Amino acid sequence: MPWNEIVFLALALLAGGVVTGVLAGMFGVGGGGVMVPVLYEVFRAVGVDESLRMQLCIGTSLAVIIPTSYMSYRAHAARGAVLPGVLASWRLPAIGGMLTGTAIAAVVDGWVLQAIFVGIIGVLGVKSVVGRNDIRIAGQLPGKMGLGVIGYFLGLAASLVGISGGGVATNILLLYGVPIHAAVATSAGIGMIIPIPGVIGYAVAGWPHMSELPPLSLGYVSVIGFLCMAPLSMVFAPYGARLAHRLPHRALEVGIGLFFLLIAARFFLALVWA
Repeated sequence: MPWNEIVFLALALLAGGVVTGVLAGMFGVGGGGVMVPVLYEVFRAVGVDESLRMQLCIGTSLAVIIPTSYMSYRAHAARGAVLPGVLASWRLPAIGGMLTGTAIAAVVDGWVLQAIFVGIIGVLGVKSVVGRNDIRIAGQLPGKMGLGVIGYFLGLAASLVGISGGGVATNILLLYGVPIHAAVATSAGIGMIIPIPGVIGYAVAGWPHMSELPPLSLGYVSVIGFLCMAPLSMVFAPYGARLAHRLPHRALEVGIGLFFLLIAARFFLALVWA
């Protein structure tokens, strides 16, 4: 690649790392909604085959999410906003869901993962823009078994679209009447757990395609992508958490919702025109 293109791609990855960190801190998400489209364009530019591109985006996104969510979680936990009992009930089922989703991703075409990404990110975007946080499933969280089912779903969804599950978890907790800051903080906690088995699974699943992947790839995990995005996302996640406690939540909610809808529209058009 020409040097000017390499510089441009590196700057795109670095900028994606900054935005990822801020959004992770603000909303308790790992930033996969930001990273996946950035990585998709980067890997398209370097010539990664379309049948493997989405898998590489998701695996790399999950790797970056781990340290980013950890920094976000620490910032929120320092304010005492995390619900530790919920995290304990989610942990193992979420890992099981992640392993299931990783196995599915290893055998399906890339366009299937794109379609799932569009659906989940689109729903989250509409939910954020509409802002109907007064809608309730129940006045309190379900028991341990019910929380386990939710945890499995979070892991499954996260593994299929390269997100930490934080955005989904936040919206689910709000449906049970959990205060917004506690929902965001707890979602950040699950976001640092879910991606770990996913990264391992995507790395293993990509080994048969190593000759078709960019240099310095561990299966479907790009080391270059990780090194460019992870440090900045970790640095900026605590700043995002501080902003979440200072700025009007509704304005932030609408902003992230519109951003998610824009991302969903971009991938939807790619699917239609493929």
